[in-house]
Amino acid sequence: MSVAEIVDEVDTYASRHVVLTGGEPMVAKEIHRLAAALRETGKHITIETAATMPPNGIACDLASLSPKLKNSAPDDRLPATWRERHEKLRWQPEAVREWIENYPFQLKFVVAGEADMAEIQLLLGDLGGKIPSEKILLMPEGVTLEALRAKETALRELCRRHGYTYCHRRHIELFGNTRGT
Repeated sequence: MSVAEIVDEVDTYASRHVVLTGGEPMVAKEIHRLAAALRETGKHITIETAATMPPNGIACDLASLSPKLKNSAPDDRLPATWRERHEKLRWQPEAVREWIENYPFQLKFVVAGEADMAEIQLLLGDLGGKIPSEKILLMPEGVTLEALRAKETALRELCRRHGYTYCHRRHIELFGNTRGT
């Protein structure tokens, strides 16, 4: 679809809020044009990104940044080169800083367990200044509702201890582990 077709389709819905997500929306060739066109129609734009690429002035009302933790590494079914590339690119503190310095933001981390908290603290430390705890959301890792529920109580306790916000992965509850949700 062209940018104009996407904007026309979005305008058929009553919602004022639009989330640009992916995969990784910042690699889309015309993402800046799309965001600008949506802004012109008065939409509130949230960009949900892994924050590995800088925003470069994109129209955005909320940057929903979800840097990948080590627990996101591809498994052995993928070639070693893919796993190495993922590890090298998954954390780009300069890009994250550009997002948080220029946009309202939230940082979302997918957490497999308490061991991930040490890595989260290191990543936050890489960013320099103090990130307000209310801007940090933790989501349970899992691809089934049962897996999410099994981690929910412990993760809620971690959030309480650190002053972070628990964020349920509603898309898995509603649609399952389905591509495109």
